[in-house]
Amino acid sequence: MEQYRQKRTKTERTGTVAGVAVAVGVHVLLALYGTFTGLNYIYPPPEEQTFLIDFTEVVEEPVKQVYNGSQPHAEEVDRTRPVELVQSSQAQEKGRTANKAREATMGEDGDVEKYEPQREKPIDNRALFHAADNKTDKDTLAPQTASDISESLKAGHAMGNTPSGKTTGEPNAHLKGRHVLGNIQRPEYNVQESGIVVVTISVDRYGNVVKAVPGADGTTVTDKNLWTAARKAAMETHFNQKSDAPEQQQGTITYIFNLK
Repeated sequence: MEQYRQKRTKTERTGTVAGVAVAVGVHVLLALYGTFTGLNYIYPPPEEQTFLIDFTEVVEEPVKQVYNGSQPHAEEVDRTRPVELVQSSQAQEKGRTANKAREATMGEDGDVEKYEPQREKPIDNRALFHAADNKTDKDTLAPQTASDISESLKAGHAMGNTPSGKTTGEPNAHLKGRHVLGNIQRPEYNVQESGIVVVTISVDRYGNVVKAVPGADGTTVTDKNLWTAARKAAMETHFNQKSDAPEQQQGTITYIFNLK
């Protein structure tokens, strides 16, 4: 056991010495290499090497097209020589007198076309009106479209069979330039109250009441049942058509309620 320990100690010592010797030898060799190869001090130092950089932009020149071959050119003309025609037109026979033709004239025998403007077809004014003695084809809209009042006026005309003006106890409508078709609808109610309800109406061009709001100026009763009855009757009232009227023309209908 003792011998093993001595041998181990000796081996370790030998390894340490060998390692130190190798390290020292390597450093000595590196120092010698640097001394003889590149670690020399140069004085004065060499000039610095530089290079120039040009930052100017390069302008590209337009490419010129070059045509190969000779350019076309005009032949030089001798202006002193007289002009010679290649071929002149000649008739087979030479005329003795000047050629004269008939004068161009208009008409059936002439050779000049006469321009005539396009004629419009005449309108038969008789077709716009019905004949007085035509009993089979009558104008049924004549009473409604007549501008003057006559005995043949019916409901639908602006001055038809509807009562106008303010009648006692009767509902009356006020719509500028227009009148009621037929009779003004009467409100239905069973309330024991009396008074006046004025309804503001909006009428379209076809004569239909599109909006009715009771309670306008002149109303003397505030009962909701009478207001509802007046509004319903106003919505069922119709006026004559008028194409030049506003889209929604405003007016009023006055209803007078009496005790039953």
